[in-house]
Amino acid sequence: MTYKNIPASERRLLERRIGLADSVFLVIGAVFGSGIFLTTGVIAARLPSPGLIWLMWVAGGILTIIGALTYAELGALYPESGGPYIYLREAFGDAAAFVFGWAFFWIISGGGVAALAMGFAEYAGSLVPPLSAAHVLASVDLFGRAFVIHPGHLVAVASILLLTALNAAGIRTGVRFQNIMTIGRLAALALFIILGLAAASRLAGANLNPFFPRGPWPAWPQFGAAFLAVIWTYDGWYAVSCTAEEVRSPSRTIPLSLVLGTAAVLVLYLAANIVYSMALSVNEMSGVIRIGSQASKVLFGPQAAALFTGFIALSILGCLSANILFCPRVAFAMSRDGLFFSSLARIHPLFGVPSLAIAAQGVWAALLCFTGTYGALIEFVSFALVLFFAATGIALFVLRRKAADRPRPFRTWGYPVIPAVFVLANLGIFAAVIAARPGAAAIGLGLVLSGLPAFAFWKRVRRGPVPAADPRGRE
Repeated sequence: MTYKNIPASERRLLERRIGLADSVFLVIGAVFGSGIFLTTGVIAARLPSPGLIWLMWVAGGILTIIGALTYAELGALYPESGGPYIYLREAFGDAAAFVFGWAFFWIISGGGVAALAMGFAEYAGSLVPPLSAAHVLASVDLFGRAFVIHPGHLVAVASILLLTALNAAGIRTGVRFQNIMTIGRLAALALFIILGLAAASRLAGANLNPFFPRGPWPAWPQFGAAFLAVIWTYDGWYAVSCTAEEVRSPSRTIPLSLVLGTAAVLVLYLAANIVYSMALSVNEMSGVIRIGSQASKVLFGPQAAALFTGFIALSILGCLSANILFCPRVAFAMSRDGLFFSSLARIHPLFGVPSLAIAAQGVWAALLCFTGTYGALIEFVSFALVLFFAATGIALFVLRRKAADRPRPFRTWGYPVIPAVFVLANLGIFAAVIAARPGAAAIGLGLVLSGLPAFAFWKRVRRGPVPAADPRGRE
């Protein structure tokens, strides 16, 4: 690890304050947001069969666990802030790492945080109508485009700024809040699953027939598009790898938390989809966005809709907090390497966290809320996420040779088969998305590659490395 462009008097190390339970809850909390309550209807429109829907969620969960095993070795090998950024840097050099970090900050994490915040605002507005988007507060004309401001924007921005301030006040503060939110969400989802299965038993599985299609199965691009939706819902599972420098006993904690957290999410997601499929027929699910609310209404009556809406709002808020906690660590790592704004590499002298990196991400995400472009950004680059996953999987193979003499506290089980499956599966999804939506894929690839000229700029202005303490030995 090196600090570049940071005065010696301001160089500090992050403190290892995150334990095993914290790490597991962070993995679950970063994944468990609104997707599980929204995505199944989109999948049902492409794969009209309960069996295929369940298969997609199981396959996505298994692929996520395989990815967790792949990242586990890399995280234990390089327990530094930044996660995938560090692995790509060590395997392929600064350019590849920067392109990932560039897309991650400006689009993946920035757009993702904005989308979560606006999702929270939408559900909050349905519970408290004066906060909904139906009320226009102002309309601003900029560069020939009208920007409408409604209460939902203010709710979204307020949620981002409040959670940003919370996480900037220290890692323990952010982790404690995250643990409380995750435990609450898990308890509520478990209650929904248990009561839902009990209520759905009266239907005697009528909505599960036929379990698999009786006619021709959907085409491969349909599977690819559905699988991408599943993968997006599982996204965030690598959260603890980005905060590895703040994890206690990282060689043990990172592998365990990645595997335990992803396995728990798989079980919960599959159970929730079993409830959906028992409550609703495939036709009733197809294209329905608020699938969780619809199933809840069928199982528990119309009065349950408001309660379930509040539960979804709580889930989104917890996921938003988790993303605000782990995502800025990538920008922090880039800045520490001298490849991003140098101020973002500073660690707060009192709170011991990269507070400026956290604040920068919060401000950028808040601005994206007003533009309304976050959804398009995510749509265009969501496929790029699987490409970065594949590249990180390949990095494991490269580092087995390139860093062969480096101690490995954890080795990926089933190597080389497990990481090879992870790489090939993500490349397959990437190819399926290109076949299904070549135009959107081309735009997304262009957005990601826009990082190359930016890399050339920062490479030119970067100063020489300044040695700093290495956090890898601080277990």
